[in-house]
Amino acid sequence: MKKNVLCLSLVFISGIILAQTTNDFIEVQRTALKTEKKAAVADAMQLSEAESTVFWPLYNEYNGKLYKLDTKLYELVLEYAKNFENLTDEKAIELWSENMAIEKELLKLKTTYFKKFKKVLSGKTVARYFQTENKIEALINAQIALEIPLIE
Repeated sequence: MKKNVLCLSLVFISGIILAQTTNDFIEVQRTALKTEKKAAVADAMQLSEAESTVFWPLYNEYNGKLYKLDTKLYELVLEYAKNFENLTDEKAIELWSENMAIEKELLKLKTTYFKKFKKVLSGKTVARYFQTENKIEALINAQIALEIPLIE
């Protein structure tokens, strides 16, 4: 676990020192993930032409807002890494409180867009889309969980 913390810390310290390079690298990874996600959604949805016309603009709008929340989460992970070695009780509570606030924002966003999608698509299509989003989110979150060490 210490080795993982050291590697994670080195990545984030390098990111602080070479911020532009690290940010560029992370942005390239996020762009690639965004493209792969869109392809996976398209494959899972199998939309008709009429459905596609209303689905994709709403999808792009939703994912643009989701990207902003993902950025907040990324910044929170950076803050955790920066404080990991000398984490105080107060900082741990602050970080976890911010995590819960982001989760609340995410739920609010999902609820808002669930309603928007329901207005233009069938119930099964909307449910399938949010199932797909949840599966993708679970896979990403599982990978993140493997990489971020527990507080000692």
